[in-house]
Amino acid sequence: METRAIAKYIRVPPRKIRLLINEIRGKNVEEALNLLAFAPQRGVLILRKLINSAVANASQYPDIDVDKLFIKHIFADEGPTLKRFRPRAMGRATRIRKRSSHLTVILDER
Repeated sequence: METRAIAKYIRVPPRKIRLLINEIRGKNVEEALNLLAFAPQRGVLILRKLINSAVANASQYPDIDVDKLFIKHIFADEGPTLKRFRPRAMGRATRIRKRSSHLTVILDER
């Protein structure tokens, strides 16, 4: 039986958070949290919180052993992009895209 947790509208670009996601995909929950504890990226706090939320969701079911959980699927989809403008030389302006992510983690037992 699998459990999931979803975080939406996270202000970290999907391309940057996928670097972290690729490191922890398929690993045990405890091992993944240990890897994230020493990563310097900004999205680490969000991922740790999301994985802990999925573990808490799994603990609500009496037939799931929380110690045997592993990350079955984890992915980052693109959320809405905030469009801003920055003034440039000779009266021009450049568009700045502030991207966001929708994160999903699915845990299962081994």
